Parts: sequence; structure tokens; C-alpha cells
Amino acid sequence: MLHTKPEYDDFPLKAYDKIRYADTDRQGHVNNALFSTFLETGRTELLYANEPLHAEDASFVIASQKLDLLSEIRWPGTVEIGSAITRIGNSSLSLFQGIYQNGKLAAVADTVIVQMDDHTRKSAPLSPETKERLKQYLVEIQ
Repeated sequence: MLHTKPEYDDFPLKAYDKIRYADTDRQGHVNNALFSTFLETGRTELLYANEPLHAEDASFVIASQKLDLLSEIRWPGTVEIGSAITRIGNSSLSLFQGIYQNGKLAAVADTVIVQMDDHTRKSAPLSPETKERLKQYLVEIQ
């Protein structure tokens, strides 16, 4: 079970990313646009790390994303990205992620990802095998 402001170790899937000098803005902290890139790092670890979880001739697309920025991230260093699934639907899944620097929670995000048929460009059902593989990352938010 995860809280809305979880610790990094509470997440079932963990990733990290290196902060580059070019990621900073005039205020000396990481530009807020990069937070979405950090979330992508965590997402791809989940959806593509071993073998893609999407069906053949299908892709994963983001249908919705809510990002709450809680504190700044500064260069140099790394960020840690925790990811967990909160819902597995027919053709979609809901993802909850946290971004941390030096153990401090910098952002949380809720994302809905839909499997889309590459030909029809409409949602496509997740296979029973994919749903089963996703269950290892399924948590409840408290």
C-alpha cells in the first residue's frame, strides 16, 4: 500500500536518471518540463524493460497525466523514480509515480496509459498475459 506522499522504497519498481547541466534553467534548478522526462524513464522501465508489454501492432499512449511539483531538483546529481500501478483496466492502466532527489519527494504524478491499435488508432484490449504481468506492480493508494 502506498500513501499519497510515499517513500521511494515503498514503490515496487524503481529507476533513476542523471541530471544534466542542460536540464537547468535560469533559476539554477531543473526546468519543470524535465519532470515529464523523468516520469518517462520510470514508465519505460515498466512497459518496455524486458520485452514490450503491448500487443503486436499496438502501442502505449498517455491519455491523461496529472503532475504535482512539490520541491525543486538541482544539478548536479541524480533523481530516483518510483512507479506503481494503481488500476488495470480492459485496455488501460493507471500509474502512480514519485520523483525524488536525495531522498526528498520532489513530484508525484498520476498517469493513465492506453494500449492503442496502431492501425485503427483506437484502444485495444490488454491481453490476459499482460494483465497478469502488470499485477506484480499493482498497489493500493491510501
